[in-house]
Amino acid sequence: MANLQQILYQVPLLQTMGTIDREIRQLRIDSRLVEPGDLFIAVRGSQADGHNYIAAAIAAGAVAIVCEEFPPITPEGISFIQVKQAGEALGWMAHHFYGNPSGKITLVGVTGTNGKTTIATLLFRLFTSLGYHCGLISTVQNQIGNTVLPSTHTTPDAIHLNELLSKMQQAGCTHVFMECSSHAIHQNRITGLQFAGAVFSNITHDHLDYHKTFDEYIRVKKSFFDHLPNTAFALTNADDKRGMVMLQNTKAVRRTYSLHQPADYKGKILENVLTGLVMLVNDVQVHFRLIGEFNAYNLLAVFGAACSLGEDPAEVLTQLSALTGAEGRFDYQISASGIIGIVDYAHTPDAVENVLTTIRQLRRGNESIITVVGCGGDRDKTKRPVMAKIAVQHSNKVILTSDNPRTEDPAEILQDMQRGLEAADARKYLTVSDRKEAIKTAVSIANAGDIILVAGKGHEKYQEIKGVKHPFDDKQVLVETFQLLNK
Repeated sequence: MANLQQILYQVPLLQTMGTIDREIRQLRIDSRLVEPGDLFIAVRGSQADGHNYIAAAIAAGAVAIVCEEFPPITPEGISFIQVKQAGEALGWMAHHFYGNPSGKITLVGVTGTNGKTTIATLLFRLFTSLGYHCGLISTVQNQIGNTVLPSTHTTPDAIHLNELLSKMQQAGCTHVFMECSSHAIHQNRITGLQFAGAVFSNITHDHLDYHKTFDEYIRVKKSFFDHLPNTAFALTNADDKRGMVMLQNTKAVRRTYSLHQPADYKGKILENVLTGLVMLVNDVQVHFRLIGEFNAYNLLAVFGAACSLGEDPAEVLTQLSALTGAEGRFDYQISASGIIGIVDYAHTPDAVENVLTTIRQLRRGNESIITVVGCGGDRDKTKRPVMAKIAVQHSNKVILTSDNPRTEDPAEILQDMQRGLEAADARKYLTVSDRKEAIKTAVSIANAGDIILVAGKGHEKYQEIKGVKHPFDDKQVLVETFQLLNK
């Protein structure tokens, strides 16, 4: 329970109708969840407009409504609050309803197209190894210490996010590391949160189905840094073309990391093999268990964030050297016959290119690279031909298949991907719509020493088809196929 007047603190109000001095049981943005005593916030979303459900919320017992437009009928006894932007208001309201949990912990947000999950997960594991009680909010899973909670979104909605942060704070967490997706930033899910720091990994082609233009995508990411306080740090990748743009208007303490430019946290790759990376980090040689240049950047980001939070650099490197990456990120298996299988979440053109470039660097001879890749349905269609072209350019053989088709016809998604290919590419690829069969096909054509990349789903344990999530695990299918091969 919380007082409505206190909940509305820092929310710009246009007008109110009825009292704002009343107790609120819970905040709701889904009218189906409303119970007597709740406050309903009518948020305009990409799929539905909460204003259409105000009457249903009142019928279910809502005692207060926050909206951008008052409904035609305003029953007596109900408090109505008009705001300019309900999504933004929701962020502040959730922040106050749960007692400002982010202000009672050290909260670090990680944003960028690729690397968010690995950076956030490594930070969580690093600070845990340093003796802190930590929380993690990520695409793969949410975690309070050793307790794992399911994750449905990269960044939860403002209500669930503040509720989760409150649980973490009450459980004794001192540090929380969370992914901040562009959707979450744009939809004000992180509005009101007090960040101790923010990390930018990179920005590449993705989510243009939502943001419409690349410039808008960049602007949204940048807005996260624009709102940081001067007590926070802002850490960016100086090697990314838009990396320094993120720092232009921030009040936060500016820090950079890089492999190729002068930076506060400078790295150099000395060795990159299947057993890991050997790097110079600020002139200290370290062996890491992660693989590839993209992970070199992730490690530098984690090192920089930890140092920005005041940790000892030498101890940070010692602990980092023992850590492994997030599930489904360059997760590799080797069959009894010597075929190497790699499962990776790479689902953007840049991520696919990064992983395949790393695989090419790891080859010792002329081993073939066989890539299994698809594109998600109901998502950015413009990246489909680009991803197919990149896969064909960097592989000896490509099998185009389904990812999560969602409500789209898998055949049409495959056609979109093939538009990026030319007649000369025909000998290098084939299409197998069924993902399990595609993985089996890749194994069947591989020889000892060949490397199979299964890209796009990584940690996911399902495949979404026609709105239904069916159990499916790329890694499990790959391992089972390897085992059948050995019988």
